[in-house]
Amino acid sequence: MEIGYARVSRGDSQDIDPQLRALRDAGCDAIYSEEASGGQADRRELARAIGALEAGDVLVVWKLDRLSRSLRDLLFTLEAITAAGAGFRSLTEAIDTTTAPGRLMTQMLGAFAEFERAMIRERTMNGLAHARSAGRRLGRRPSLTGPQRAEIIAKVESGQGSPPSSRACSAYRARQCSACYAIIERVRKRPTQFC
Repeated sequence: MEIGYARVSRGDSQDIDPQLRALRDAGCDAIYSEEASGGQADRRELARAIGALEAGDVLVVWKLDRLSRSLRDLLFTLEAITAAGAGFRSLTEAIDTTTAPGRLMTQMLGAFAEFERAMIRERTMNGLAHARSAGRRLGRRPSLTGPQRAEIIAKVESGQGSPPSSRACSAYRARQCSACYAIIERVRKRPTQFC
């Protein structure tokens, strides 16, 4: 049995009729269609179409980008189709996993996806190393300015804000500095870390 899946992006003025016509002409017995973004993970009709697949069935799409926007998501979807014992066919790109060349193409897509992930990771790590070597501070910006930290440390060292009134003092200073109580407590407990 051939099960068709058609999708148009939400908010775009795309017409789903050409996809439905192509799927009917391809001989699909059932067609699932929806209006959803390709980047959206929870596409109900796609999940229903994959859930309806049985061993020997084929999921048919008009174009590969109707199934997924990213290569990673495409591979996960193809894995789910394969796990159901079914095949996959794209009408426009002539990809058919029920044939040996189609399976080869899918494996090549998987290799390219793995290569792409490795390249992205390598570029990210190089970018972070370059930023560190250039003296950039990575991560969130500090909630407190230098003078605010210095004021808190001075008050802690002078005995202001020490127990039993430390919690009240920290809460007061948090309001003064527009910072959260937890940050003030961290500065109060470990002032040398923030110098």
